Amino acid sequence: MIIPVRCFTCGKVIGNKWDTYLDLLQADYTEGDALDALGLVRYCCRRMLMTHVDLIEKLLNYNRYILVILHSLLGRGHASLVNFIL
Repeated sequence: MIIPVRCFTCGKVIGNKWDTYLDLLQADYTEGDALDALGLVRYCCRRMLMTHVDLIEKLLNYNRYILVILHSLLGRGHASLVNFIL
């Protein structure tokens, strides 16, 4: 879902490196070179970034879609409830 703040194994802070890691991958770095550039030398920390699946954006899209359907089904009478959920 969201990148963990710390490595599960050693406790090193890795959450602040996720955006930079993605930027390096977009700049045609290999995964290994990007992790080296970030200073991640332990394989446990490297694993945390390499195996992370960022699902939060996809889930937010589905959540918004469901709320739009609820709004259309409930109509104007329950708009305050839908706005509270939004």
